[in-house]
Amino acid sequence: MDPGFRSPLIDLFRRGEAVRDVRLLAARGALAPRALEQLALIVLLSDDPDAEVRNATEATLAALPDAPLRTFLARTDVSGEIRAFFAARGILPQAPPSENDEEPLLDTQPDLPASGDDEDEETRSRLLSSLSITDRMKLAMKGSREQRAVLVRDPNRIVATAVLTSPKLTETEVEAFAKMANVSEDVLRIIGTNRTWLKNYAVALALTRNPKTPPGMSMNLLHRLTEKDMKRISIDRNVPEALRLAARRLLVKQAK
Repeated sequence: MDPGFRSPLIDLFRRGEAVRDVRLLAARGALAPRALEQLALIVLLSDDPDAEVRNATEATLAALPDAPLRTFLARTDVSGEIRAFFAARGILPQAPPSENDEEPLLDTQPDLPASGDDEDEETRSRLLSSLSITDRMKLAMKGSREQRAVLVRDPNRIVATAVLTSPKLTETEVEAFAKMANVSEDVLRIIGTNRTWLKNYAVALALTRNPKTPPGMSMNLLHRLTEKDMKRISIDRNVPEALRLAARRLLVKQAK
């Protein structure tokens, strides 16, 4: 069932890219970093083709605290589809809404794998790569800044995308990710479609200069840049030739 809510994490589930173990974890309420995503995943998985996932979803629904759920459903950012799903179960919104409550309604988060603060990046990367997908996803959303920096480059798309849903993620980290040449196009595409992050000029510039950013996205960001930065891109051999030529054309046009 479509929850009528979009986020990088929800979209991966909607496209059927979440493996069974990950869906089962989400059905138990143990995956989403925020209450709204937790409810959206429960709605989405309520008709999952796997019976065990559906049963886990039903158990989670039964365990949701009634009063906090009703007040949360009164929030303005809760979709009509989510409200309708719970209304069909006799659970209606109740004012006043809990507008400032972002924590999951049901705390079933398992313990995160231990990680030493003094690990170097190579050691951290090796240890993280040895973990299961579900453990890497948990760390992507709930782990440390250093762990996110490794996991955003994870070869598994759902793990890398999960990093971008972390409540702990800062714009400084997003800027660093946008500069990385060893992240997937999916990560760069998600950053480039987030209006809040694009308000940060450094993020927009980093995406434009990153040779792995989808060309169409880089082209659309060109007009956001200062003349100085556009001149740099017009002679930057690390970006696609089409982007360099587009930057030169814009500079000529602006000079007239």
